[in-house]
Amino acid sequence: MTLSILMIRVAIAALILTLLVGFVLKKQKNWLISYLQNFTGALFLFSGWVKAVDPLGTAYKMEQYFGEFQSTFEGTMMSFIAPLFPALSEYAVGFSVFMIVFEIVLGLMLILGTWPKFTSWAFFLLVAFFTALTGFTYLTGYVPNDVNFFEFGKWGKYVETNMKVTDCGCFGDFIKLKPKVSFFKDVFLMIPAIIFLFSHKQFHQLFSGGVRRLLPLASIVGLLIYCFSNYIWDLPHADFRPFKEGTDVAAQRAMEEEAMSNVKVTGYTVSNKETGEQVEIAMADYGKEYKKYPKSEWEFEQIRTKPTIEPTKISEFAVEHGTEGYEITDDILQGEGYSFMVVAVDLKAEEGAPITSIRRDSIYAIDTLAVGDSTELVRRLVKVEEKPESKPTYIWGENYTKRWTDVVNPVIAAAEKAGIKSYAVTKYTPPSKIKDFKEKTATNYPVHLADDILLKTIIRSNPGVVLWKDGKILGKWHHKKLPTFEEIQAAHIK
Repeated sequence: MTLSILMIRVAIAALILTLLVGFVLKKQKNWLISYLQNFTGALFLFSGWVKAVDPLGTAYKMEQYFGEFQSTFEGTMMSFIAPLFPALSEYAVGFSVFMIVFEIVLGLMLILGTWPKFTSWAFFLLVAFFTALTGFTYLTGYVPNDVNFFEFGKWGKYVETNMKVTDCGCFGDFIKLKPKVSFFKDVFLMIPAIIFLFSHKQFHQLFSGGVRRLLPLASIVGLLIYCFSNYIWDLPHADFRPFKEGTDVAAQRAMEEEAMSNVKVTGYTVSNKETGEQVEIAMADYGKEYKKYPKSEWEFEQIRTKPTIEPTKISEFAVEHGTEGYEITDDILQGEGYSFMVVAVDLKAEEGAPITSIRRDSIYAIDTLAVGDSTELVRRLVKVEEKPESKPTYIWGENYTKRWTDVVNPVIAAAEKAGIKSYAVTKYTPPSKIKDFKEKTATNYPVHLADDILLKTIIRSNPGVVLWKDGKILGKWHHKKLPTFEEIQAAHIK
């Protein structure tokens, strides 16, 4: 679904609600205000719901924003603000749930007409916040990679790849909006937001005052339980990500790679580094025109055709062997039969005090010894050097290790006994930590490595279990909802 189609559907739903308010309930005071209430309320209900099904996704997006803000403020006059953002990242999940619940409840309050003055100001402030957020992200497209956002005089032409956060996350994974589109959407929403500030007395109000207050308060409780159920107790009940159950990852990856390989360069855009002047050169003319634009003065950017299939995170699916470092992606996707992948975005442990030991290195010299008419090389010990060696230690929480020892590993042990290949994948982690983890949890299957954002996209659980067959995802389970191997076998393994 595109944003245009979504807006049309919301507009139709708002029209139906407005007609009911005016002709059936007889609560309408101003047709335009009622329609705007219903339109913005319905939009917030929907945009909040598609995020509520996956609160972790919104939390991950917040972490991206916090990281970008940190790098922006570092090295500026406001560098004292930078350390705030890593601290905020620690509470990204809490912020995510709060924002999602607030957005949905605000949408409900707009439709009901609850506390008109408060609701209109809350809507205005929230839209203003979103506008500033998406506006900042969009404007980073004008900031070259080696330039700070606040160095306005060094901004250049808009380059989409300059943006660190390329998707606003406004509609979760349901619709991916580029920051530019999202920014103009929020600018559009500022129109009703400003109108509400001056016209909140004309809000329609449904039901009695008690019911208007009770429904939003009751919905907070229900929404909190719903959000928690989608990441604490189970996986999101609706999966909008590319690695959902039933996806043939191997086939989709092959199609996306083929589509990208068929992309053609049709010309170049050359930009003057000083004046910003831009000139487009067709590929047929490039050979005779490029000499007019020396690279010391001009920047060249390829003009390409669009791929027939838009690439997803599946194109970035890549897994490395945990100890040898070579890529095993094809082994996973092209391997025949069933396999279990245990995904752990992070092996959760605190670093303990390192253990220091003494390593003894023997240093030898080679002497030539004459023996009769021949010579022999003799190794002679010169000295023994003692060097301190530090070994990292890790403190593993019992709650986390039990997820493996009591839940995941028994299932994997039964699967391997039945001849099914199993392995774990975690983010890039020091070998010492992986070794310590395997010893602590008695994990006998290999632990491989992949990008953490990829792993977060595959499954929202740490750990989570994914069942594959011939490069296709058959099932995914949160560690708190993991069935026994026998139950998985009966349902999925033929």
